[in-house]
Amino acid sequence: MADKDIIKLIIAENQQFVKSIKFHKRDYFFEDNLNYVLVGLRRAGKSYLLFQQIHHILDNGHDIEEILYFNFEDDRLGMMTISDLDTIKTAYEEMYSSTPIFFLDEIQIVNGWEKFARRLADRGYRVFVTGSNAKMLSSEIATTLGGRYMVTEVYPLSFKEYLRFKNIDLEERNVLYSHAVDISRHMESYFQYGGLPEVGERQDKRAWTSGLFNKIFFGDLISRYQIRNDYALNILVRKLAESVKQPLSYSRMAAIVSSTGKKVSTDTVIDYVEYMKESWLILPIENICAKLADKASNRKYYFIDNGILNLFLTDPVSSLLENIVAIQLCKQYGNNVFFYNDKVEVDFYIPESETAIQVTHSLNDASTLDREIEALKKIGNHLPVKKRILITRNENTQFEDSQIEVLSLKKWLLQK
Repeated sequence: MADKDIIKLIIAENQQFVKSIKFHKRDYFFEDNLNYVLVGLRRAGKSYLLFQQIHHILDNGHDIEEILYFNFEDDRLGMMTISDLDTIKTAYEEMYSSTPIFFLDEIQIVNGWEKFARRLADRGYRVFVTGSNAKMLSSEIATTLGGRYMVTEVYPLSFKEYLRFKNIDLEERNVLYSHAVDISRHMESYFQYGGLPEVGERQDKRAWTSGLFNKIFFGDLISRYQIRNDYALNILVRKLAESVKQPLSYSRMAAIVSSTGKKVSTDTVIDYVEYMKESWLILPIENICAKLADKASNRKYYFIDNGILNLFLTDPVSSLLENIVAIQLCKQYGNNVFFYNDKVEVDFYIPESETAIQVTHSLNDASTLDREIEALKKIGNHLPVKKRILITRNENTQFEDSQIEVLSLKKWLLQK
């Protein structure tokens, strides 16, 4: 059982800690009087959002004594059980007479946490929960929480947020002109090294990202799922990175991994891919026009952050370009992002807005340009299309055909 005196010390220390935090506001909004579960990749900024919400609550007249922020990765806690969660609540009640607002950070470490979270909600407490494992969204846990929590997926920084972290205020008049050089420089860093909040402050960005990937690989994958064939999983990650723009079937992945000398079955590959998805490493996208079986078994796979993807690429530009578009679309539309591959190939299709998007590095290759434009036109013969967009690395132009909007990646990201 956890030591109550240590828990009281942690509660008091955390109150002073979160009150002193300085931060740039992220583009997330939480409604008053609702409970939230924040999920996402390690280091994507879930704790940061808790701090942001705590400051919002304090700014609205609440006292710091009402804040019960608890990080379950604190090394003073040891292995905690579900009974220890009640000890946290009891320790707080012995310290203060206020009704606490719970901020439970990385709570997935404690088995059975969802029962405690539901009980708090049932008793009328406000609760914010974070976790790095998408199993927090499993049907069993969703059933246990019983609709009492809103689920918010936390992604790495958008480019607008990244600029805000670099003290560039896009609301400032003429900022795109007055900070044009800085914005272009930050765009290049964001493109290559991604939007994880900490990476922008690191000198050796690649080394930091590599260290993070190793924690995900060995902690969130190998250890959590008790994978014995780590070599095969490593090969699979690399193959998904190399093929980020192309559909891959499970059987094809199994054959590629097996050809390196470590035999794996298709069933094992299916499990590995699901584990990577649950750990928020990859974003699968289905072919909207495929038959049911192919929708699940022959998908395109993107990585949650360009910095992680770039660890595995030797010629990265076109892959990073399409990957960053996928991240932003998945952040905005969730699971309602598809590609189209039947009569023509279109990189992304969004049913909600009836938008077709192609991604190409440059407009200089006439044959490539003609192919991309033709696909954007012809997809309208098969799906409803109100908007057609061609995203390039750096070019903005205007075609005579006003059906197609051509935007550089930077301009498109700043519009999102």
